[in-house]
Amino acid sequence: MRLNNKVAIITGAANGIGYAAAERFIEEGAFVFIADFDEKAGIAAAHHLGDKSLFVQVDVADRESVKKLVSTVIEHAGSVDILVNNAGITRDAMLTKMTEDQFRQVLDVNLTGVFHCTQEVIPHMVAAGGGKIINTSSVSGVYGNVGQTNYAATKAAIVGMTKTWAKELGRKGINVNAVAPGFTETEMVKKMPENVLAQMRAVVPLQRLGTPRDIANAYLFLASDEASYVHGHTLHVDGAIMM
Repeated sequence: MRLNNKVAIITGAANGIGYAAAERFIEEGAFVFIADFDEKAGIAAAHHLGDKSLFVQVDVADRESVKKLVSTVIEHAGSVDILVNNAGITRDAMLTKMTEDQFRQVLDVNLTGVFHCTQEVIPHMVAAGGGKIINTSSVSGVYGNVGQTNYAATKAAIVGMTKTWAKELGRKGINVNAVAPGFTETEMVKKMPENVLAQMRAVVPLQRLGTPRDIANAYLFLASDEASYVHGHTLHVDGAIMM
């Protein structure tokens, strides 16, 4: 029960890594607000996770939507102890083919969305004397990836923002860290052709893809008191794919 009586917001928690994180947090005693744009999937997720969760629809790219999310959390729970900025999208294309819309859409969700959510929860964490912020980066943001100019740019920026916020917020009792997942078996990845999946596994020294629960366990550690002196760090959970 490492998160007993803690209140967490997890963005993009209707499925994939976010859902696995919500599940782990609840297992460890937290109440989780499932913040997601997908209303149907979000309602289903909250139903499956039970009475320790509540779905709130949000568009993280829209400041007013994020304000409503945080006000709903405070109204229902009175505080927010943990924010996991997990929501993200891809709009992959080679640089010469990528449209400005594709570029901006990814920046709006993956980067500006993290900015919005973090700014809105900070006053409540400061008032409570501390909190935990966990941002989702990616190995693509550290090493780059073909066809992901927009995505890699946002995930690299997340690392810089995490380090900056660690310097700004540490004195307020707020830990800020990031997680950089590698190839992970989300439902989208599982739909790829088996030969592609085999190639992906072959380049990972552990010879397997990560699971959403692998990433969720990293979130859990950083959200717990066990990580109270881990600050400004980007934790790679990637099977040493780029070692």
